[in-house]
Amino acid sequence: MTKDEQYVREAITLAKKSVAEGGGPFGAIVVKDGKVIATASNRVTLDHDPTAHAEILAIRKAAAALGTHDLSGCTVYSSCEPCPMCLGAVYWARPDRLVFAAGREDALKAGFDDSFIYDQLTLETGERSIPTSRISTEEALDPFILWEKFSDKTPY
Repeated sequence: MTKDEQYVREAITLAKKSVAEGGGPFGAIVVKDGKVIATASNRVTLDHDPTAHAEILAIRKAAAALGTHDLSGCTVYSSCEPCPMCLGAVYWARPDRLVFAAGREDALKAGFDDSFIYDQLTLETGERSIPTSRISTEEALDPFILWEKFSDKTPY
C-alpha cells in the first residue's frame, strides 16, 4: 500500500467515524514531510455550521499547528472530492497536492449535490439564484488602497 493510499484510507475512516457520531460522511487529513499535521471530519450538523466541512477544519488545524496560512509542502487527503468551498480553501492554502477517494458523482448519489454551486459560479451576479447585488460606494476601495500602502503586510 502506498502512503497516498494509507492516508486516503485514514480519511475514509474519519468519515465513517463521523457518520457513526452523527456528522457528515467526510474526512480529511493534512500531511507534511510524512507526518500527519491535522485531521478532521465533517461537523456541519453537529456544530450548526455550514462551513464546518472536513477539509476546511483540517486546513484550519494544520495552519494553526504550523503557525502559517501557507501549507506549501503539505498534501491534503480527503475521503471525497472537495466541494467548491473546500476546493477554494485548498487553493488558498496552497498545499503541494490534493488527493481524494470518492468523486463528486459518488457524493451526489448519497444526496450531496454540489453541481448547482458549480453552475452558479459561472453566472453573472444578477443571474444567480441568491439575489446578489453590488453597491459601489465612494469608500469601497479604501481597504485595498490601505493594503497596497501598508508596508508590514503579509501577502497571501
